[in-house]
Amino acid sequence: MVSAVDHLAAQAGIAMLQAGGTAADAAVSASAVLAVTSQHMCGMGGDLYAVVAVPGADPIALNASGRAGSGADPDRLRAEGHVTMPFRGDIRSVPVPGCVDGWLALHQRYGRLPLEQVVGPARWYAEQGFPASATLAASVSAIAHLPEAADFTAPGPIRAGTLIRRPGVGRALADITARGRDGFYGGEFGEGLLRLGGGEFTPADLELASAEWVPALAIEAWGRRIWTAPPNSQGYLTLAGAWIACGLPLPSNPNDDRWPHLLIEASRQAAYDRDAVLHDGASGAELLDADRLGARRDGVDLARAAVLGGTFGGGGTMALSAVDQDRMGVSLVQSNASGFGAHIAVPGVRIFLQNRGIGFSLRAGHANEYRAGRRPAHTLCPTTVTNLDGSLAGVVGTMGGDSQPQILLQLLARWLLGGQPAGDALAAGRWALRSPTDETHFNTWGDRGVVEVTIEGQAPASWAAGLERRGHHTALAPAWSSSFGYAHMVTVDGDHLAGAADPRSGSGAVAGY
Repeated sequence: MVSAVDHLAAQAGIAMLQAGGTAADAAVSASAVLAVTSQHMCGMGGDLYAVVAVPGADPIALNASGRAGSGADPDRLRAEGHVTMPFRGDIRSVPVPGCVDGWLALHQRYGRLPLEQVVGPARWYAEQGFPASATLAASVSAIAHLPEAADFTAPGPIRAGTLIRRPGVGRALADITARGRDGFYGGEFGEGLLRLGGGEFTPADLELASAEWVPALAIEAWGRRIWTAPPNSQGYLTLAGAWIACGLPLPSNPNDDRWPHLLIEASRQAAYDRDAVLHDGASGAELLDADRLGARRDGVDLARAAVLGGTFGGGGTMALSAVDQDRMGVSLVQSNASGFGAHIAVPGVRIFLQNRGIGFSLRAGHANEYRAGRRPAHTLCPTTVTNLDGSLAGVVGTMGGDSQPQILLQLLARWLLGGQPAGDALAAGRWALRSPTDETHFNTWGDRGVVEVTIEGQAPASWAAGLERRGHHTALAPAWSSSFGYAHMVTVDGDHLAGAADPRSGSGAVAGY
């Protein structure tokens, strides 16, 4: 089974499984299609994380997030008056993209089919064309003024179903299958990136592979073990929130207004110091230490929103889930950071570059300071769940910027505690925490837990009143809003698989055989 934000990607993944491939083959194939069809959320100019669960072994994490180039100079940015990393239009917020390195590492370690076959569907859609999704059509206006957006503007006014071709992306995919990573990082894309960088990157930066296999982080909650990627990923927040929540009197019925209150408080306690402690090289084990989390759980008031705060000085993402007949599970998250990333595309291939560098700090001496060779604090947090005997229980992932751990916590609570099937859990209304002063969804924790609770329109009517009564500041959002993420789940249900794609995307699908 494969679940993805685009039905074309899900079908490509299933074709790999039907051809005898593994869940890794399916995940890479689906991810490559998304890099073609969903450039407004992800692409070869972005980063990738995955958690892979293989029968008989602990899950392992793949960190394919890129590093700042050798020309990174925080003093120059500060001298220009910047107090945070430029959000768009500045190459300095573009780390070396890690997505392609991630594909190659995942395929090399766990794939079974030839790489040419695995990326074949993506190359076909790039060269022959694909129908634009409604979300892509709605997003193109943001970059339509850019010359390198011609793939999307040449057909005329874009609407859902408009045929889009991306010949430059097709050439890049052909170069990868012919020459591996050197065909990409040393080919047309890499040469274009060096020219755009103007000294931000060196050839040595592109020669250094971004993909790294690392032990996955795990924690036990609700009778399962939950696994994610360690820092520089913020995945530890998913685990910390689940550990805190499972020690609270959380009702199994989400309609009970105690349900959102306690999960919100678990999330706030887990994440209020995120901006201080999350950086490349941070210890996931220390961040999940039982004494540390126990003190956070003790700070949860069952009746009131905790008083947190104390200001520190100074989505474009997609997730997919794949499980094969041997019960290998892959949760993969791939991202530009914000929609269309930095709004900078490499000429010729017309691959848009991520703005993941916005995750860096410009505070002098901060562990997450923008520096050459460092990876920024990252929002991506792929998640797998195993039973206590080590067998696969399911895979889940989402987009959503800073709110990804919050969305995952709600899905895990609905599934593992409430017993809801994937479809019901994904369709249910959500809450998300936002900074009252930030509209990017990437600075939620700048005020250390002083947040507003945004409630999705189809959530239970009891939530808003119950949360306000407990001291939360709330705001209502439309039903089925994309600001609450596109999540995907595949679960092992006895002798078969059960899964769903998030209905918010409008074009997602789950496919199986």
